[in-house]
Amino acid sequence: MAAEKYTKADWIVEADIQRLEGGKYQGVVLVTRGNGAQQSDGVQHLVNAASITPEEALDEAKALAHRILSDLRTDA
Repeated sequence: MAAEKYTKADWIVEADIQRLEGGKYQGVVLVTRGNGAQQSDGVQHLVNAASITPEEALDEAKALAHRILSDLRTDA
């Protein structure tokens, strides 16, 4: 389950983190399109930089999610 979930029309954007080797963290954003039971396979986006804390990684993932949301087209 994603830490943060955003929607725009039928787009779903989920922000979360993953732990990397060496104890660092990286933000991850999953973008899917669907309505109800019909949902497309997602596209994963990674934050470019690793973070020292999970909170920092999640903040970076949320920022990336918002940038992606602003670029999404809602017309068919």
